Amino acid sequence: MIQPRICQLPTSRLGNSLFTSVRSYAVVVDRVSTPAFEPAVPADETILHTQGPRKDEFIPLRTYKPRTPGLRHLKRPVNDHLWKGRPLLRLTIPKKGQHLGGRNNSGQVTVRHRGGGHKRRIRIVDYYRFAPGKHVVDRIEYDPNRSAHLALVTRVETGEKSYIVAADGMRAGDEIQSYRSGIPKELLDSMGGVVDPGMLAAKTASRGNCLPIHMVPLGTQVFNLGSKTRGKAVFCRSAGTYAIVMNKEEVEKPRGLEIASVIVRLQSGEMRKVSPDACCTIGVASNPQSHFTSLGKAGRARWLGKRPEVRGVAMNAADHPHGGGRGKSKGNVHPVSPWGTPAKGGYKTRHKRNKHTFLVKDRPRNQGKRRPR
Repeated sequence: MIQPRICQLPTSRLGNSLFTSVRSYAVVVDRVSTPAFEPAVPADETILHTQGPRKDEFIPLRTYKPRTPGLRHLKRPVNDHLWKGRPLLRLTIPKKGQHLGGRNNSGQVTVRHRGGGHKRRIRIVDYYRFAPGKHVVDRIEYDPNRSAHLALVTRVETGEKSYIVAADGMRAGDEIQSYRSGIPKELLDSMGGVVDPGMLAAKTASRGNCLPIHMVPLGTQVFNLGSKTRGKAVFCRSAGTYAIVMNKEEVEKPRGLEIASVIVRLQSGEMRKVSPDACCTIGVASNPQSHFTSLGKAGRARWLGKRPEVRGVAMNAADHPHGGGRGKSKGNVHPVSPWGTPAKGGYKTRHKRNKHTFLVKDRPRNQGKRRPR
């Protein structure tokens, strides 16, 4: 219990302190966090970084008093807006079978360090978003199968419910819409029957809306990005990820200029072409502070289905090429896997002369070396 300072003063000073100002205690102040990302991107290939160093930013993480050793280093993102109940069961399937332990159909371990963990249900996520019309966000949910959050949305016309990957800042009650099936007649009539790119972007390019990427203005941050005309979203689906629309390639056709492809910049630095009718969602994928999480204890990793990883230098010589010897020594050999494959990049298998046709600029590769800061 907090004791006032006046009770700790000697008797001789008690009378004088009654007429002076008593020291006040700290008051909890709500600190407003800065936006996760600032879309300050020009139309060309250069990227403007208007933010300062990442260490100077305020990252809203929840810490705990070290009442137990597992709480001492525990850090979690502040996500008080998440739904506290169970998911919608008719949109989930149980995750059961031998694949939980990193094994294939014959029972052999193909992915190490996986197994156990809490039981899960797979959420059926709509990555196509062909259903047109207005959708209302019912709630934002946590999904144990991915780092981003999911949004349960209801289509106003039919009442059909579906899961989509939530955008950062999306909350319950928001209205979103998909323009992938075409521009609605009401919107086309409001522009005078002619598609005005500026007016179209002002009315459609809002957070959470899904639309063909050729309708997105240059420099816009998008996630859940597809690559094919009728395909689903395949890029930028993880928490806090996004791509930037860099350029639109136009070709001369008998009917006039048409957009042949759209160039986007992924977060790895790679620039590639996608179909102009590929789907994308405006905004940044939700939960951008997920990679600042600290589990706090090894048991929490086991709840997530992660088994321990043992260093090679801690093994015997019969179990690993780095094992054996005195002290922490790997025997003057290059870093390799337990089966002898080089660990720093492995064997080169990429053909430099036969890049895929959709690649515009490859991502920077350092072959296992540290990047200069």
